[in-house]
Amino acid sequence: MSAASAARREFGEGPLARAAALVYSLLVIEVLLLVACAPGLLLLGLLDRDASNVPLAALCALPAGPAWSAALYAWHHRGRDLAELHPARGYVRGYRTGAADSLKVWAPWLVGMALIGTVLTHRAAAGIPAWWAGLLAVLAVVSALWVSNALVISALFTFRGADTARLAGYFLVRGVKATAGNLCLFAAAVAVTAAGAQVLPFLLGSVCAAAVLLNSRRMIADIREDFTA
Repeated sequence: MSAASAARREFGEGPLARAAALVYSLLVIEVLLLVACAPGLLLLGLLDRDASNVPLAALCALPAGPAWSAALYAWHHRGRDLAELHPARGYVRGYRTGAADSLKVWAPWLVGMALIGTVLTHRAAAGIPAWWAGLLAVLAVVSALWVSNALVISALFTFRGADTARLAGYFLVRGVKATAGNLCLFAAAVAVTAAGAQVLPFLLGSVCAAAVLLNSRRMIADIREDFTA
């Protein structure tokens, strides 16, 4: 190995270099995530905060599925040192290869969330009992955890939509620790949003994607071992 190659490797593998690589990846993936979600965010900002706009709000969230999937892909394939760091390239590739698969699970989930949101926001007018509203709220939480698994799977693997859905449900039960970790992330995001900092979860989207991917390590390894050739 030449002296130049050794110096390059040493530069890219030190603790300071790894920290700088992590921060750089966070910033680049966050910017790209926001850019990909921008059309929906702009339209969402124009909507009145009215219960009748729940279906339109769900439509505004449509670009977020492929954007989130690309962020997961970029984190999974990112370089670990400054010498091999191309998060933007990974994000673009993940978006190009995974957008269609992610929409297969994301779009139906948004339709379901729009229906549940409409029922819950019009509960009094529809005469929905409290126990039924509580059941719908629990269903919304469980389905959010399910779609989190499904987007990880669609970002990193190529399965039919039905198979992705089944695997996401299977690991929702099997991966209890990962499910609990994602539940904590969702609870924190909801708490921050309810406290009035609606923009903060979007600004921490890259961090949240990295955390979800970290929670999903066991699921990814099991799928690669048991369900791929």
